Amino acid sequence: MKTAFFNTKRYDERSFTEINRAYGHELTFFEPRLTPETASLASGFPAVCVFINDDLGEETLRAISTTGTQVIALRCAGFNNINLAVAKELGLTIVRVPAYSPYAVAEHAVGLIMTLNRKLYRAYNRVRDDNFSLDGLLGFDLHGKTVGVVGTGKIGQCFAQIMNGFGCQLLAYDVQPNPACVELGVDYVELPQLLSRADIISLHCPLLPATHHLINAQSLQHLKPGAMLINTSRGGLIDTPAVIEAIKSGRVGYLGIDVYEQEGGLFFEDLSDTVIQDDTFQLLQSFPNVVITAHQGFFTQEALHNIAETTLSNLTDIEIGRPCNHEVIAP
Repeated sequence: MKTAFFNTKRYDERSFTEINRAYGHELTFFEPRLTPETASLASGFPAVCVFINDDLGEETLRAISTTGTQVIALRCAGFNNINLAVAKELGLTIVRVPAYSPYAVAEHAVGLIMTLNRKLYRAYNRVRDDNFSLDGLLGFDLHGKTVGVVGTGKIGQCFAQIMNGFGCQLLAYDVQPNPACVELGVDYVELPQLLSRADIISLHCPLLPATHHLINAQSLQHLKPGAMLINTSRGGLIDTPAVIEAIKSGRVGYLGIDVYEQEGGLFFEDLSDTVIQDDTFQLLQSFPNVVITAHQGFFTQEALHNIAETTLSNLTDIEIGRPCNHEVIAP
């Protein structure tokens, strides 16, 4: 199938080109994000392949539909960036990659915890400056600490299993308990109780209307003072200004994020020679107890391979009229 890939980097092109040898699709790679302004690039392509920060709002969808696009292939799990009602109206088929490597994201969340707790970012810079003082690097044992897992799908389950290996006490909040987590000994509780008891809270739930700003000024009042908050899911789960106030007050003792609500136009780009205009993001970076990574939780060799394999398989299913298990059905 002739497919226009948007928001691509060299690693995307390499992985998809390699896997496509077994599929034979006609792939064209574009660096810009898909937006109403770039939608004309999709003209004549029956399919477009997009990522998390592409704009699939009403204006974009109507533009690409008018010029012949019928299929939207997401090379990610989430689809909160698509106006599903408009896509359904236009008869667009949407497919996604529901799971590419839950281990990658779960392990990155643990990496953020270790980095914040043991001040690895400070220690690395100190030693490079020949400063071997330990002042300001004091951490705590993870063993015996209470860890709250918000969302226990595949990634949350992997994260819980890793933290269980550290000897942590595990709490979880989810609308549907995961039997594997229950067997692990995870105690399912309501969110306020989890927030009040956990030393570390890690978010692993999708961004839905019900979870938008799940962590907000009100829910933060339940937080155990000085707790660590980790988000490797979607930026919109956190009300960033509210978390900033909680950092200032000491309610949030550590913040580690791999996602940011306004990350579009920031993450995945080299902006080292520019002045970033997002004052909220700049303020976050100024805190000594905050570590930010640029949505790299998924970024492993295995995940890139699985993303390309599943996406191209989805396109083949649609092209030959075979049922696709990864189709997103609009409500």
